[in-house]
Amino acid sequence: MPLKVGIQLYSVKNAIAGNPRAVLEKLAETGYRYVEAANHNAGSDPGVGFGLPAREMRQTLEEFGLKIVGCHVNPLREELLPAVLDYHAELGNTQIGCDIEFYPYGDLDYLKRRCEMFNHIGELCRERGMRYYYHNHFQEFQRFGDELVYDLIMENTDPDLVYAELDTYWAARGGQDPAELIRRYQDRVILLHQKDFPADAAQPLNMYDGVVDFREAIDMELFLRVKEPDGFTEIGTGTLPIQNYIEAAESCPNLDYILLEQDATRLDEMESIQISMQAFRKFKGVEL
Repeated sequence: MPLKVGIQLYSVKNAIAGNPRAVLEKLAETGYRYVEAANHNAGSDPGVGFGLPAREMRQTLEEFGLKIVGCHVNPLREELLPAVLDYHAELGNTQIGCDIEFYPYGDLDYLKRRCEMFNHIGELCRERGMRYYYHNHFQEFQRFGDELVYDLIMENTDPDLVYAELDTYWAARGGQDPAELIRRYQDRVILLHQKDFPADAAQPLNMYDGVVDFREAIDMELFLRVKEPDGFTEIGTGTLPIQNYIEAAESCPNLDYILLEQDATRLDEMESIQISMQAFRKFKGVEL
């Protein structure tokens, strides 16, 4: 089955903050049918970060023919989950995930404690008929000893409780082959994030090639400092071998959606996501 193409709403974060309804309508007009939300205010808003009641959000999605297929939740805390899961059940969304995690360099005990928490969150989701997924950036591709942090996370979490949303862009920027990772964790990958890397970027593709020391402690401060806006371009117009990732995804039995996401753009956000939609039409094995 072809991958259904959706969009991570972080791509239009500035536009949607001002008028969520108008932006959702424009997304539908552009041709998007599937959306993933990014709620960075879960402590005060259990929903999708717009401050909209669940019923109003559900009605808006239905009106424009949109389906929500996931949501990043931050902070991801147990006491917040009942309200978060209630909200998403109202929308018909069956899965939530983390947006970003950091691991003190070499601290395997901390990593294992986080994995215990991920398993617990996954169990709470499963009790509600939902799934929890882990979303990566480049810092998961450091090594603690001989193993990649990402592999350690997969090894120390229950595959029936913790699934994977593989961000191919950040995996590539961590010096990895995303297609190989997709195949390695084919049974756990349930969502893909697809960004693109411009040919004229000032930084190298691999962040560990002179941008970040492979043995350096990576925290949010460092992450934001090295995340250059010109390291992103409209999806399908850059240098990443996206067709390879799509073909690798054919091995994933539980993967239905590939979500376009762009952290920064030189263009108007709405113009940017339209260009990505058009550029993505050249790929085989996707459904737009």
